Amino acid sequence: MFVKQKTSAEHQSLAGFYFFYFASIGAYLPYWNLYLKHLEFSARQIGELSAVLLATKIFAPYIWGWVADHTGKRLSAIRLASFTGMVIFSTTLIWQGYWVLLIVLAGYSFFWNATLPQFEAATMNNLGDSKQMYSRIRLWGSVGFIVTASLMAPALEKFGIEHLPWIILIILLFTWVNTLFVNERPPSLQKIAPYSMLKTCLQPQVFALLLACFLIQASHGPYYTFFSIYAEDNGYSRSLIGQLWSLGVLAEVVVFYYMYRWLPRFGAKFLLVVAMLLTVIRWWLIAYYVEYLSILLFAQLLHAASYGLFHASAIHLIDGYFSGKIQGRGQALFASISFGLGGSLGGLVSGYTWNSIGPSYVYLLAMCIALIAFIQYLWIVKPSLGKA
Repeated sequence: MFVKQKTSAEHQSLAGFYFFYFASIGAYLPYWNLYLKHLEFSARQIGELSAVLLATKIFAPYIWGWVADHTGKRLSAIRLASFTGMVIFSTTLIWQGYWVLLIVLAGYSFFWNATLPQFEAATMNNLGDSKQMYSRIRLWGSVGFIVTASLMAPALEKFGIEHLPWIILIILLFTWVNTLFVNERPPSLQKIAPYSMLKTCLQPQVFALLLACFLIQASHGPYYTFFSIYAEDNGYSRSLIGQLWSLGVLAEVVVFYYMYRWLPRFGAKFLLVVAMLLTVIRWWLIAYYVEYLSILLFAQLLHAASYGLFHASAIHLIDGYFSGKIQGRGQALFASISFGLGGSLGGLVSGYTWNSIGPSYVYLLAMCIALIAFIQYLWIVKPSLGKA
């Protein structure tokens, strides 16, 4: 009984980190670019400021992953990065100029982007032989996102969007405090990696997975960067925009809840392919039917696939390919290539093309990118139903 209570407490501390970490994203993602628009930045500048946050994910996670793998102090690295990122972000309360904000956001994201990949590795280590329960813990991150995304809209409409940095800072503080209550599983309990980092990456199935992660996140560029602006320009209120974001993440929660059943039944590779195909459909719907609320609601429900199903499947596969002393770098590489390189390029291209070719064509471009991800993975891996 004591062991069960201890395990429950450990799971609660893990879930708490995800809750606050993604609560900060729930405050940031739907509203930060509206805040930048409030500061009278152009679409190009907004795209660049969004891209710098993602660009640090290209190299920052891997640097911190190397440190965590070689020192064995994964939680210490997470705590240091969380605290430093919070302190740097606090300066946005003082400076709002474009170039200063660009530097501040780059510094903040270098540290903040390092925390999640290492925490993913720490979570997998804490779960041990119960890795299929990862999604049950991770879903609390989605709950945190929903809570803030829903509450922020009426709060900002009442008090003004200029208060957004204060709210994000408070959530960052809670995130760092939560890291102090997380215990790290001893490294001796970790598996031994069968290959070196380079040899693992060069395996065709691993390469195809990383390429798919890059392309799928690149296809999310216009969604994460301009969806709120796109919806607002088509007549949707900020309150409804917040609810649309929350609906997508709520659908994601449902996927995370049932993922522990689906993985052994269908296999991660098969689920990954399904997620990519539904992502193609999602961007097509947003491109052509944004003015129809019913269709847009359905497109938001497909976030369950484009993020929830894809992410949970990819994390499971990454943990299987990268283990032991390359575990932290494996999770970091996943974050760097997908959310870092893919996300930053997707956001940057969206910013440069948004006004020149128009929002609908930008989303059609995203659809084509997701389609390429689907085709190449299906061709190289040839996943079948029920196989991991």
